[in-house]
Amino acid sequence: MPILPRNAFEFFSHSPEQTRRVGIRLGTLLQPGQVVCLEGDLGSGKTTLVQGAAQGWGSTDHVSSPTYVIVNDYQRADGHHLYHADAYRLDAENPLDTAILDLDRILVEGILVVEWADRIRSALPTDNLWVSMSWINPEQRHLVFTPHGKDYETLTRKLEEALYGA
Repeated sequence: MPILPRNAFEFFSHSPEQTRRVGIRLGTLLQPGQVVCLEGDLGSGKTTLVQGAAQGWGSTDHVSSPTYVIVNDYQRADGHHLYHADAYRLDAENPLDTAILDLDRILVEGILVVEWADRIRSALPTDNLWVSMSWINPEQRHLVFTPHGKDYETLTRKLEEALYGA
C-alpha cells in the first residue's frame, strides 16, 4: 500500500512565511472554476496558505478567515474573483448551509478555496485539489496535496515543479 495517494505530493513547511510562499505558487496556477479544499486542525496554516494563494493569484485585498461571514470575496483588477469559504460552521446535510455557498455561481465567477472542506465534502465537486495540513510544531507544518481529476493532476504536477524544480 502506498504512503501517499496516487499523484499526491507532500511538503514540509518550516515557517508561516514558507507556507505563505507555497500559497503564492499555488495562486499563480489557479484558474476560474477550480476548487481547493483545505483540511486541518486549528493552527495548521490554512488561512496562511490562502493569504499566499490570494496574493499569487493577484488580489491586493486583505485576507482573513471568514469563520463568521462564511465566504470572503477577493478580487483582482481584471474583475475575477477568488472566494474564500470557511465550512467550520456548516453541515453538508443541511440544504440551507450548502445554499449559503452558492457553488453554481461561485464556480462560474471564480475560484473557490474552502477551509474545513472535510465538513462539507459531499456538497463539493468531486474534482478538486485536496490539501491536508498538519501542525508539527510552532513553526513547522506538513502539507499533502492530492489531486482529484485530470485538471487537478496537471495543477498538482505544476505546483510540485514550482516548489521543487523540474
